[in-house]
Amino acid sequence: MNLKYGTDERPPKGATLLYALQWLLIAIPVVITSSFIAPEGQAVAYTQKMFGVMGATMLVQMLWGHRLPLIAGPAAALLTGILAATLHGYADETVYTSVMAGGVLIALLGAFGVTGRLMFLFTPRITVSILLLISFTIAKPIVGLIFSDPEHYLTAFAFAVVGVIAMAFANERLRGVWKTAVVSVAMIAGSLLWYAFTGFPEHIAADSVRSTVLLPRMEFDGGVLLAFLFCYIALFINEVGSVQSLGAMVGADRMERRNRAGMTVTGIMNIVAGSLGTIGPVDYSLSPGVVASTSCASRYPLILTAAVMTATAFCAPAVGFLMTIPSAVMGCVLLFLMATQLAAGFEVAHRTQSITEFRHGMIIGLPVMLDVILTFAPSEAMASIPSLIRPIAGNGFVAGVIFVLLLEHLLLRDRK
Repeated sequence: MNLKYGTDERPPKGATLLYALQWLLIAIPVVITSSFIAPEGQAVAYTQKMFGVMGATMLVQMLWGHRLPLIAGPAAALLTGILAATLHGYADETVYTSVMAGGVLIALLGAFGVTGRLMFLFTPRITVSILLLISFTIAKPIVGLIFSDPEHYLTAFAFAVVGVIAMAFANERLRGVWKTAVVSVAMIAGSLLWYAFTGFPEHIAADSVRSTVLLPRMEFDGGVLLAFLFCYIALFINEVGSVQSLGAMVGADRMERRNRAGMTVTGIMNIVAGSLGTIGPVDYSLSPGVVASTSCASRYPLILTAAVMTATAFCAPAVGFLMTIPSAVMGCVLLFLMATQLAAGFEVAHRTQSITEFRHGMIIGLPVMLDVILTFAPSEAMASIPSLIRPIAGNGFVAGVIFVLLLEHLLLRDRK
């Protein structure tokens, strides 16, 4: 690319400030849209922890990790695991102990440089399947967010339809800074419109339940640990894909070293996130689009963005203000983001020619259908699954990942 600033070049102070602000406008919605998984009565405190973890992750990555301009945010793959485990009644101590254990695994994979040796498992069809599985698994909580207020079902439905169409249109027509700010603008404009129809809130959100900073204790459960192992397979693919794609785009050197360092930092910060009782981070693949629109690949603006994100974690009123974004607007934004993830999956399938015959379509289609059935199955049906295998069999995403691995490498593998 014809870049204004390379990864290790420092833009002027004024330009650095503007680039940092642009990254911040992208990073804040990435965190806020995952706040719905917070335990009841602890939304603000949980979101504060997310801001702290994501900000610290970006700061460490820019200084000692992969040193590439990548936004870190809550891992969508872990989102599915946390949602499923919480739905089945597992305590936070059990869930976030598993997050810590997964972080240890990822850190070891990075530290010992085994990333390249494992990549043969992750064929393009498996990558496509995981992108689709995450989107379909998040569909159920999106429905819950959009239709969270019984008094405004019709308004919420109209917001979802019109909002997604408007964001898709803007994402296609806008260029440069405005294109990367579509989600941020949608959250602000959507909130103002929603409250214009339903009435503005009288006070800023506050927690009703006292939240501890650290996880009170560690609780291991074999089934939950195994379920999160498959969630971390998806996180592993996401991390490698994000670093590799941006590195190739900006012509970064020493990519093997960047991969190892980036994976190690991601693993360590997942351990930190688990110990704080919050979701673990991963590098987001939307960053290449930002670099392409600004022609700036410098990591220094992101250091400033990371510092602001980390500082926000210690300002409860600011986080409380951000939490006034209506659930319906949050659901609408998540719907758009998951649609872009589906589009990315289809693009990967087309670019890699992953589906050239009926069998290839079945390898992707069957796990997706299994995921849909398990995700929307009645809670009574899920409760009938033996507790030992419930974290796996009751999690549509995890079951789908296992199924696609079996189909791709054993049951429907290429005969050549």
